[in-house]
This record gives sequence, C-alpha cells and structure tokens, in this order.
Amino acid sequence: MTDITPDIPAGRMVIEAYGGGGFTIGGSRVRGSVLVFPERVSPWPVTRFEDLSLESLAGVTAEAVELLLVGCGDHFLPAPPALLEALRAAGVGAEFMDTGAACRTFNVLLAESRRVAAALIAVE
Repeated sequence: MTDITPDIPAGRMVIEAYGGGGFTIGGSRVRGSVLVFPERVSPWPVTRFEDLSLESLAGVTAEAVELLLVGCGDHFLPAPPALLEALRAAGVGAEFMDTGAACRTFNVLLAESRRVAAALIAVE
C-alpha cells in the first residue's frame, strides 16, 4: 500500500473540515468566514459573496501571496471582473470556486509549499 498523505510541515494551517458555519483549521474550530494563510488564520467579516471587495481583501493584498483562492460559499460564483483586475494590479492571482473546493485546493497547494491564501465564506 502506498501512503498518499501530503507531507505538510508542522505549524501549517491545514483545513481539516468546513461547514456548520465555520471551519476546523490546524486542529482548532473557527466560527465564521476566515482568511487562511500557511502560518495563520484571521477572522474575515464577509458573510455573503455580494460583500466581497478589494477592501475586504486588504489583509491578502498586503502579503506576499502568489495565489488567492476565494471560497464563494455553497456554490461557485464568477469573479467580478473589476475585482480580478484590482487583485492582478496588486500582484495577486485569484481563483474563485465554492468554499469546499477552495479548502481542498488550499491544502494541495500548501503541501506544494506554494505562497497561497484562502478567503473562505463560511457555509452551513
């Protein structure tokens, strides 16, 4: 049998579960939406996709992030073109997907030691 568990260094913020209005990240339960970086988690006041803005992502654009994964909630919603352009101008690539897909993708990129962040809208 081949072990396919990703080798993620200790102290990294692995997303272990989502749902019920929050997340389990790095062994801790976090209520509400969050910004997740490889080394830390921050609360994020965005609760609806419609509230997403460049200002709400200031915590991400201030970091050296190569890729931002945006978890839109229960369903994928297309990125607002103006927001994508503003993120690109700030040097951040962005991918929009449902929150579950964003959580799984974050973990894969974390295992690859990529400079990734996730902006995750909590789902029930």
